[in-house]
Amino acid sequence: MDTYKKIDYSRNKDVVLRYISGHFITPNSHVNYYMDLSDMKSRQREARATGEELAEMYLASDQIDTIMCLNGMEVVAAYLANKLTKIGIVSANSHQTMYITSPEYNTSGQMMFRENNQHMIKNRKVLILIDSATTGVTLKSAVGSVKFYGGEVVGISAIFSVATQIDTIPIRALYSTKDLPDYTSYRPDNCALCNAGVHVDAICNGFGYSTL
Repeated sequence: MDTYKKIDYSRNKDVVLRYISGHFITPNSHVNYYMDLSDMKSRQREARATGEELAEMYLASDQIDTIMCLNGMEVVAAYLANKLTKIGIVSANSHQTMYITSPEYNTSGQMMFRENNQHMIKNRKVLILIDSATTGVTLKSAVGSVKFYGGEVVGISAIFSVATQIDTIPIRALYSTKDLPDYTSYRPDNCALCNAGVHVDAICNGFGYSTL
């Protein structure tokens, strides 16, 4: 693998995208860059800055009752919810605050919510928050899960996203392929890197990566 590089966010020096080039296997594709978002998701200052910048992409006329977190985005979600409230985003919840929740996965890999958490989704306007989105498969599953439990997806936010929308819902991301124009994603059964004999550097998921 190469050494880490970074891209500073134009409006906030505490929002920093760290990435490394190579050959990486994700749950749904092979990619030529790995985004190291662990500090943005877990370190207080960076998580706060990330959440606040994501909040700036919403208008005071929007309504959000619940933030559904994917891939360990709960810390960012807390700061996002706080900032959304400050800029005038309303919640229809009786206590006038937002729920922050994450799905569980059953043995088939499907997202699910148990009975004690379903009220956070049913009849709620839900914002889906993910760290990075490449193929959109995970987000499509998340949108389907919200609909299954009776909620309405009103927005999707990401730190980095290749996809621009899911089921006509726009993805609002801090970084995109405009920042990494040579970012490439391949289907596992038709990977140009594999076909060229390029060795796999690591296997990645929402928790991080494991080198081979």
